[in-house]
Amino acid sequence: MKHITIITPDGQTNLSTVACIAGAYEILSMADEYFRDNGGRSLFKIEMAGIRSETDLAQGLFSVRSHKPVSAIAKTNLIIIPSLDSNFEKVQKSNIKLLEWITRQYKKGAEIATMCSGAFLLASTGLLDGKNCSTHWNHADKFRAMFPKVHLQADELITDENGIYTNGGAYSFLNLVLYIVEKYYNRQTAIYCSKVFQIELDRQSQSSFIIFKGQKQHGDTMVREAQAYIESQLTSKISVESLSAQFATGRRNFDRRFIKATGNTPIEYAQRVKIESAKKSFETTRKTINEVMYEVGYSDLKAFRELFRRFTGLSPLVYRNRYNKEALTR
Repeated sequence: MKHITIITPDGQTNLSTVACIAGAYEILSMADEYFRDNGGRSLFKIEMAGIRSETDLAQGLFSVRSHKPVSAIAKTNLIIIPSLDSNFEKVQKSNIKLLEWITRQYKKGAEIATMCSGAFLLASTGLLDGKNCSTHWNHADKFRAMFPKVHLQADELITDENGIYTNGGAYSFLNLVLYIVEKYYNRQTAIYCSKVFQIELDRQSQSSFIIFKGQKQHGDTMVREAQAYIESQLTSKISVESLSAQFATGRRNFDRRFIKATGNTPIEYAQRVKIESAKKSFETTRKTINEVMYEVGYSDLKAFRELFRRFTGLSPLVYRNRYNKEALTR
C-alpha cells in the first residue's frame, strides 16, 4: 500500500486551507472506498501531517490534529500542499523544516500536488524552477515577482510535470483532486466521485474567472506610465512604434522592458485591457456583442470573438449568457 500525506502547514493559513485539507481527505477516502467496493484493493493510506501534532488554522477558528509529524514519515508517495494565507514571506519562514522534508521526499521519488496559493510554499523550495506551474490568478503578479525562474501558467487550471501537480485558484482544488483520483485509480472512480461531490469533470482552464488588473508589481516607472496610457486609450488602436517614441526609447528596448515588467508584450497588454473592459460590459449591461466590440476599439467581429475566446476560454455570447442573467440572447 502506498502513502498520501496531506500537509497541515504551520501558521499563515485561512479558511481555504481548511477546505483544501478536508476536501482532499474526504474525496480521496471516498475514492479508495469505492475502488475497494468494486473489486479493487486499497491503494493508499491517507494521513495528515505537519510540524506539530496539532495545528491552529484560519487565525485559530479551526485546529487540525495530524496523524503524525512529518519527521515520523520516512517515505511517502504523494504530498498534498493546501492553500495558504497571502503573507507568503511569513509562510516560508514558519515552515522551513516542512520545506526541507518536502524536498527530501521529492528526491526520494514522491510526487507533489499544490492547491491554489500552496504553489508559493513549493516554489520556495526551488523544486518548481524551470517547470510550469499554476496558482490563483489573483496572486499571479506576486508569484512572478517572487519566483522568476518558474514558468507560471496563470490561465491553466492544472499543470502536470515531472511528478508535480499544481492548480489554479480557490475551490478549483476539487478539480485537482479528481485529476489525481483518475490518475491513481481510474476514470470510473473519478466519475463516481464527481457525481457524489457534484464537481464538474475535465475543466481545463481558469481563464473565464480571471479579472485582469494589470501587472503593476514592478519598479519600472516608464512601463507603469506606458500601462496607464494604454489603459486610457480603450477605443484606440495602439501603435507600439508611437508608444515607444512617446517615451523616447527604441522599439526593441521598449518591448524588452515591457515584457520583463509585465509578462506581456505591449500589444498583448492592450488586448487584455480591452477584453477585460468587454467582460465588464457583458456582465453589467444589456449591450449587444457588436456594441461592446466597438466600445473597446474593434470593428472585425471574427477577430474580436477569437481574441475574447483566447483570453477567457469562452465566446462573447456564452460569456454574456453565463454572467449576466438579464442579457438578451441576440
